[in-house]
Amino acid sequence: MPAQDATNEVAYYEDSIIYSTKNSADHTTLSEAVIAADLDEILDNDGPFTVFAPSDAAFEKLSREKIEDLLLPQNKSELKTLLTYHMIAGHLTASKILKAMCRGEGVATFTTVQGNMLTATLEGIDIVLRDKFGNKARITTADANQCNGVIHVIDSVVLPKKI
Repeated sequence: MPAQDATNEVAYYEDSIIYSTKNSADHTTLSEAVIAADLDEILDNDGPFTVFAPSDAAFEKLSREKIEDLLLPQNKSELKTLLTYHMIAGHLTASKILKAMCRGEGVATFTTVQGNMLTATLEGIDIVLRDKFGNKARITTADANQCNGVIHVIDSVVLPKKI
């Protein structure tokens, strides 16, 4: 799928979101969770999606018990809710987020695949995402373009209150 790069030339990215996640040394927990929630085919073939991908260090902020509990087959629905809370339909680059923030006087909101809103603001030079519960995550690495969307690495797992 073609994407625009910084020079407005069309660039082609061959790897899917799930392929890149599976092959990232920093996203083993996320990859395991995506597979356990049966979202791997969607993130391999469908799209475009924007994925705010918690790193393994972000998952380490949760208790190991919480992670293990979410990965149990009987908790697939909860896990899917959690993961889709980190996804937005469409190809949303950092530049597009910043443009939306400029139009919104420093604030932009986006609806997640899960159905709730994430609000983007700036803290210093960092884009920070917040949800309606006050959970927040900072984008630490932006714009890993894939054939079916874009990945932004974040420093925290944003947990829906109901999970």
